[in-house]
Parts: sequence; C-alpha cells; structure tokens
Amino acid sequence: MVATENTESVSNHAMPPEALDLVAARFRAMGEPIRLRILQALQAGELSVTALTRTVGSTQPNVSKHLRVLQEVALVGRRPVGTTAYYFIAEPMIFDLCRMLCSAMREQLETQVGVLRGVTGGAPRP
Repeated sequence: MVATENTESVSNHAMPPEALDLVAARFRAMGEPIRLRILQALQAGELSVTALTRTVGSTQPNVSKHLRVLQEVALVGRRPVGTTAYYFIAEPMIFDLCRMLCSAMREQLETQVGVLRGVTGGAPRP
C-alpha cells in the first residue's frame, strides 16, 4: 500500500516530456564552469559583456557565446541601452538550486574529511 501511495504521488506530479526537455536544457546550460561564473557575477546585478569579460577572465566572443546559451534557456535576460547590452538574471531561483547543491556538496566533503581524519589519526596535511 505504501508503494502505491508513492507511485500515485509521483504520477500526480509527473512532468510531460516537453517540460523535462526544458529542465534538461537548463541543467546542460549550467554544466560549464564559465557559465556558472557568469551567473555568479550577475547575482550582484546586471552587467555589460565588457564587465562580464573582465569579471570571469575570458574573451568577449567567448562570454557572448555563453550568454547566448544562458539566454536560450531563460536563465539570463538582455537589456539593450544604445550600443551596449546589459545582462541580468532572469530566473533568480537558480541561486536556490545552487545553494542546495553547494550545501549538499559541503556536507559530503565534511564527511569525507572526517573519515580521512579517522583513518590517518589526525588532521590531513595542508
């Protein structure tokens, strides 16, 4: 009976394949470290490509390419002002997801460090 309740609960919240495709596209878009750096930089507020280029330490064409990918999945928006475009976070919930992932990773690493300390009999060497 419990298994039936769990199955019903999952099926009531199942997403259609098209929606899952969109979710997968967002995860793929976040799969590049430079894109995560761009998102992190934009967390403080909108920036131009020039400012993003300096902040993430890359070239303008490379940053523009990655911004395009983030725009295609609606994580980043673009606001043109004259000849300059300013980019901003279009989906703030992305930071909630990042906080959850980082918190889980931190707990996992702390557990691993604790295991290593137990195996080595002390703190790992720096």
